[in-house]
Amino acid sequence: MIRWTVIFLIIAIIAAIFGFGGIAASAAYFAKIIFFVAVVIFLISLIAGATRRN
Repeated sequence: MIRWTVIFLIIAIIAAIFGFGGIAASAAYFAKIIFFVAVVIFLISLIAGATRRN
């Protein structure tokens, strides 16, 4: 999932350089959402792994 975040971030940067503000904003928004989803999934798996060991 982090790979998708980086891809959307690169798309946002390239779109911003070429002046496509709407596309850049949308790509940055999707990158942010995917990043936070990846962080939440990571934390859930971290907690699940910690409770499984005990």
